[in-house]
Amino acid sequence: MLVVFLGFLVLGTWQVKRLFWKLDLIERVDRRVHAAPVAAPGPDTWPSITADSHEYLHVHTAGTYLYSQTARVQAVTIYGSGYWLLTPLRAADGTIILINRGYIATGARDVKEGANDGPAEVNGLLRISERGGGFLRHNDPAGDRWFSRDVQAIADVRKLNNVAPYFVDADAASNGSAQQDGRATARAAGEPIGGLTVIAFPNNHLVYALTWYGLALMTAGAGFWVMRDEKRRRAARSDQESNNGKQG
Repeated sequence: MLVVFLGFLVLGTWQVKRLFWKLDLIERVDRRVHAAPVAAPGPDTWPSITADSHEYLHVHTAGTYLYSQTARVQAVTIYGSGYWLLTPLRAADGTIILINRGYIATGARDVKEGANDGPAEVNGLLRISERGGGFLRHNDPAGDRWFSRDVQAIADVRKLNNVAPYFVDADAASNGSAQQDGRATARAAGEPIGGLTVIAFPNNHLVYALTWYGLALMTAGAGFWVMRDEKRRRAARSDQESNNGKQG
């Protein structure tokens, strides 16, 4: 019971540490999201980009959209099921960033489908590549069917070089739909709806910590009860043996 008690204490303490880590993460992400946009990280910083250091960084980039290379990635949003439109944006130095231009409904036609390459400036949130797949389904590069925004896999299929290891979720203003009525207009016109990034970090660590500490307290109480009961039994046996000795 002592081992179990110590185990529960360790688990509770670990959850407390996770709680402070999660609170710090939420604070850092909140600062990034609401900060003024900075230049999207270039090739010299690509190897050091991680979720902890760069996820949801508010960035700005400019270049030329390669509309013919757009990939559709399955999505579920507040507007229903559909696709994210990931379009390569080629910068002046030749590097490429995949831009999530936004959501488009299933069956809708991208207004830029078949359009010539065009210049663009984008503000948005840096996102880390989503490898493998999603929605309990694996990406199918050969069939150009995507269930997650896997940057490298999409780039390989389209034979794109010098591609950033991240993508950018374009904000609503980048597609001219900053207001709710603008989003409705964009949806009707076939324009992708940007600015739909959902930022949510489940934080149940305090509940978990209290649960583990509560179990530790219950174990300690049970241990105390068992030891007290055992002490009473030993005292009763000792008295009985003493009485039997006197009678003998």
